[in-house]
Amino acid sequence: MRRLLAIGFIWLCCAIAWLVLGTTVVVRTGDKSSDLRGEVRLLWGPEIVQAPAQAHYQETPALAGEGPVTEPPSGGTAVAGDAHGVDETGDRAPAGAASETIAVAGQALGDPKGVAVAQTAVPLDGSDIEVALELEHRKKGLLWFSTYEVDFSAHYAFANPTQVQRDITMSFPLVGEGVVYDAFKVLDPEGQLVDAKIADGAASWTHAFAPGERRQYQVVYRSRGTTRWTYGAPAGTSKIKDFRLRATVNVADVDFPAGTVSPSSHQVDGDLWRGEWAFDSLVSSAPIAIELPKKLNPGPIAARITFFAPVSLLFFFFVVSILAASRGKGIHPMNYFLLATAFFAFHLLFAYLVDHLAVLWSFAIAAAVSVALVASYARLFVGWRFALVEVGLSQLIYLVLFSYTFFWKGFTGLAITVGAILTLFVIMQITGRLDWNEVSNMLRPDEPPAPEPPTPGPPTPEPPAGSGPPQPEPSREMPSPPEPVAAL
Repeated sequence: MRRLLAIGFIWLCCAIAWLVLGTTVVVRTGDKSSDLRGEVRLLWGPEIVQAPAQAHYQETPALAGEGPVTEPPSGGTAVAGDAHGVDETGDRAPAGAASETIAVAGQALGDPKGVAVAQTAVPLDGSDIEVALELEHRKKGLLWFSTYEVDFSAHYAFANPTQVQRDITMSFPLVGEGVVYDAFKVLDPEGQLVDAKIADGAASWTHAFAPGERRQYQVVYRSRGTTRWTYGAPAGTSKIKDFRLRATVNVADVDFPAGTVSPSSHQVDGDLWRGEWAFDSLVSSAPIAIELPKKLNPGPIAARITFFAPVSLLFFFFVVSILAASRGKGIHPMNYFLLATAFFAFHLLFAYLVDHLAVLWSFAIAAAVSVALVASYARLFVGWRFALVEVGLSQLIYLVLFSYTFFWKGFTGLAITVGAILTLFVIMQITGRLDWNEVSNMLRPDEPPAPEPPTPGPPTPEPPAGSGPPQPEPSREMPSPPEPVAAL
């Protein structure tokens, strides 16, 4: 019992040491990740969230005879008298357009007379978008980041919803600060370059639309970003009409974040992933997003392996102690302590090698060093055979192989569970016929084993008659009585 308590105390101390080491790795990784992520975004651009094109037209409802205009309190927003969206021809505006009619003070629009102007949104009549993403993992400091180049080409269709000619202003939102646009251009239906003005975070242009006229414009640009690419209006629920988006990525392992719209269809063609989102009519507030795969970062995996180390050591102690008892070999708790320190050497060396070498090379070197420490030490008190077979093989399974399962994304828990069940099966088969009472008595340190009785030698042969010198015959006289001792 004292031996078991000592081994348990050694395991607990090692578990605390691994907890401290794992926390240190997490802190180091977190500090570097937050600092380097900002640097990468400054150099390569942030995550691109592209909103769709928008359009609107303006009018003066008071001059058009649509009713009085309510004066805004203290320079606020003025609202047209007809709240149902009836245009100047007397026709009711289409659903969705009237509800988005906003009247703003004329001064805000640069009207010197201060006449209120109504601004009515024109919904998209169709979207046909093609996106090509080219992933390239880039290393900054000690971490890998997913960066990409994006080629964007979109055809947006707008239609005049009224029965009069309108000057419709269309705008294409730009992502924001830190995004670089290369070869940005807007083309009209004839393929001619449109003189778009860049202001207030958008490129805008205005064209006259005949009553009911539908026109299509193309927006093209090339840019770059990090981590994921998103398309959609994240604020509010919108109605999507005649929507098509085709995406191509130069890697097959792409993902879709939670809360986004999954593709209507997708396929993998070699190293290319192709997906399509196609909707004739969709009401949704969820965007479309493609999350690019991440390269294995050494910090997080080193932390996970370190936090799992106490479980590996527990398996190792259990198997080695059972096998040693079955072979009649007593291992002192001090031996277990030094074996545990060799285990700890693996995680300590691995945690700091990954700062300078690739993850797999760091793992292989740390594993080789730890196994060499354990085997060379164990052979001194259990012999080479037991050190290489029972001890060395146990360390390979419960330290090296169990730790390597963290490289198998999604299969770590299953692999460890299967390994634990196989361990139980093997130990039960090896020890099923052992008499544990006899093993306990044999390994009890308080009672040394009883000495074996001496082996009797061969009987001494009697010399043959007549050989050797004559032996005197024993005297047959009675012994004389002893003389009395004089009294003092």
